[in-house]
Amino acid sequence: MYSMRRWSAKHANKLHHLYSGVESTLYKAAPLLEKIGYDKLEKPFMAVEKVTKGLLFDSQSCGQCTLGSTGMSCPMNCPKTIRNGPCGGVRPNGKCEVKPDMDCVWVVAWEGTQNMPPKEQAIHIVQPALDSRKKGTSAWLREVRLKRQEKAKANASQ
Repeated sequence: MYSMRRWSAKHANKLHHLYSGVESTLYKAAPLLEKIGYDKLEKPFMAVEKVTKGLLFDSQSCGQCTLGSTGMSCPMNCPKTIRNGPCGGVRPNGKCEVKPDMDCVWVVAWEGTQNMPPKEQAIHIVQPALDSRKKGTSAWLREVRLKRQEKAKANASQ
């Protein structure tokens, strides 16, 4: 999977565009998704996410995906599960201090962001702590729900 992580970081721009397209399509389909019910869709969506994101990004299915902010490199592959940058134990050759044969997830993430347009370089944004209760849930469905709630709040305040 290490080689796939490197490939994804190298092609981060195209993969980010594809990933954003999936989220955009799901957002447009939100009325239908709501009608069916998010609870009913959770397992099938998670199954698809696990396979696709697992293959392309070695995703650990935390339910709070930050791939777009981390150069299409899943930070949850860090042996210390650090979400906001390297631990300080990165070796001079870019390898992990815990797993010396593995490239530091954050070195790969930084390289991936360099392959994305400047406006997409959200790697500098501090991510909230991981909510373990969301592990194994669909990040795509979660994102659609959040965007719908934000839009509803914005419309209500007008």
